[in-house]
Amino acid sequence: MFPQIQHTGVAQLVEHWSPKPRAGSSSLSTRANISGMKIKTYFEETWNELMHKVSWPTWSELQNSAVIVMIGTVVISILIFAMDLSFRNIMEMIYSLFY
Repeated sequence: MFPQIQHTGVAQLVEHWSPKPRAGSSSLSTRANISGMKIKTYFEETWNELMHKVSWPTWSELQNSAVIVMIGTVVISILIFAMDLSFRNIMEMIYSLFY
């Protein structure tokens, strides 16, 4: 069922069983390796990817997302304010019992 593995260190076991990145992956470690690449080519490819492969939101999608973020921010702020107010009142009640 499982292949026979000799008893080795944990690092070798993790390395043996960890998934390997596929060819053409867009992981940061793969894309950030510019040691052998000329810097001009690197910036040209970066600009090409930014302009042609990135899907930018439309203006209405951007506005809708901004409204959702603002509403979420207000809701979370109100929740934090309510928790802070309730904890302050609870602590004042506890302190009033002892002082």
